[in-house]
Amino acid sequence: MYIYFAHIYDKLMSDINYSDWADYIEKIFEKNNLKPELLVDLGCGTGSFCIEMCNRGYDVIGIDSSSDMLSCALTKAENAQLPNEKLLFLNQDMTEFELYGTVDAIVSLIDSMNYITDKRKLKRTFKLIWNYLNHGGLFIFDINSVYKFENILCNNTFHYITDDISYIWENNYMKRNKICEFDITFFVKEENLYKRFDEIHQQRAYSVEEIINLALEYGLEVINIYDSLTFSKPNAKSERIFFVLRKP
Repeated sequence: MYIYFAHIYDKLMSDINYSDWADYIEKIFEKNNLKPELLVDLGCGTGSFCIEMCNRGYDVIGIDSSSDMLSCALTKAENAQLPNEKLLFLNQDMTEFELYGTVDAIVSLIDSMNYITDKRKLKRTFKLIWNYLNHGGLFIFDINSVYKFENILCNNTFHYITDDISYIWENNYMKRNKICEFDITFFVKEENLYKRFDEIHQQRAYSVEEIINLALEYGLEVINIYDSLTFSKPNAKSERIFFVLRKP
């Protein structure tokens, strides 16, 4: 997963404005009277959010299990001429990550948590988050909602076509175990030909209640639950839901 996808990820995610996402996360910090110096980005991908936060003065640790994604992230960080002491990338599974000490905040964005399809591993991730957060620290993350899986992704097929990159994205959502399998076929232009790549990704739908119960099980306070990039409560048709948890 993400072997070929990593190298075209930023082009496909060009609609994500990382500056807006960073603004939103900083507003959450402000609303909770938190001034973090060191934060972790779980599932950091190609490092765009990490670099944005470094440019705003934070020290950041980016964690991702894909060496291909991190290779792209390192290249971007070098091009941005960021000091080595400001940004560290770790090639680790976010369900088993290890740090040398505690941090002020942990974020996991763009439905990274949905990629943890085994609930036992999600529980382990929450336990690690509790271990590595400073007291009073925040864990901020978003998930694709159950509504989105059941009504939008479901068993639908999506496509994306440009001169350089095209893909066909077929979904198979299994309501019994709440797993959605994405079968993605890419066609990437190389000189005068198009090269085909195939990848299969999986995400799991988690209800708000499941997340709340998991947080409480590991002693994390549920501070707020928001609709996507707002400070409004999610509704029955919210597609992306943000959670703000705190270690007491």
